[in-house]
Amino acid sequence: MSHNQQLQKIMAYNLLKGKKGIIFGALDANSIAWKTAERVHEEGGTFVLTNAPIAMRMGQINELAGKTISEIIPADATNEEDLKNLVEKSMEILGGKLDFVLHSIGMSVNVRKGRHYTDENYSFTEKGWDVSALSFHKVMQSLYKAEAMNQWGSIVALTYMAAQRTFPDYNDMADNKAYLESVARSFGYFFGKEHKVRVNTISQSPTPTTAGQGVKGFDGFINYAEKMSPLGNATADDCANYTVSLFSDLTKKVTMQNLFHDGGFSNTGVSQEVIDEFSE
Repeated sequence: MSHNQQLQKIMAYNLLKGKKGIIFGALDANSIAWKTAERVHEEGGTFVLTNAPIAMRMGQINELAGKTISEIIPADATNEEDLKNLVEKSMEILGGKLDFVLHSIGMSVNVRKGRHYTDENYSFTEKGWDVSALSFHKVMQSLYKAEAMNQWGSIVALTYMAAQRTFPDYNDMADNKAYLESVARSFGYFFGKEHKVRVNTISQSPTPTTAGQGVKGFDGFINYAEKMSPLGNATADDCANYTVSLFSDLTKKVTMQNLFHDGGFSNTGVSQEVIDEFSE
């Protein structure tokens, strides 16, 4: 048994016993959504897994469904009919309203096609925005209209600090993440007022997922972030644990927040390690 498996065995507290939800975006064992699904299962939660049909053909989601005793409902998160069907079917399968939802979806066509930020193809930009950012509004609107969330439920989306600060190669994904974070605050207000549901974003360290590795210069940047962060980069497993805490009843009054989960990177001006790199 690996150290991580031992750690997780010790860390099962039944925090999500009896809780039900939907997890978007589990592509493969590297993805944060995949790790979160495993942790939610360990903590006693049950859920439906969903991803876009194309992502499901590329990934290994069936393996995850088997491990976590979950059903899969394919859905395009940009398609309102797909989302309406997903929400209805999930409540049928799980036997009631939902307690948690994870939005872990992001894609830039400009990045994929090698288009520089100063030379965007705007149809690519719109597609990336729809998938990465507007989809979060569409997901929440579908949940809201169906009154699908239990009181004190929790909705979490994953983001990155490029929403606030410039990272040259992050391209239009930075704009998508800024929009996503704004949607969390705006919808979080109404979901809180009307249904006592929490909405937050987790601003995660750069993480070697399939999506993250698509960004140019990613390896150099992950090493830089590791040297800049007093606690080192937060891993995908760390993020899964943090997400579980936000799905649990221990964080009932946390809402409309962008929560930095980055080993201290976001509040560090410069680290000794980085100074040393330039002093040699």
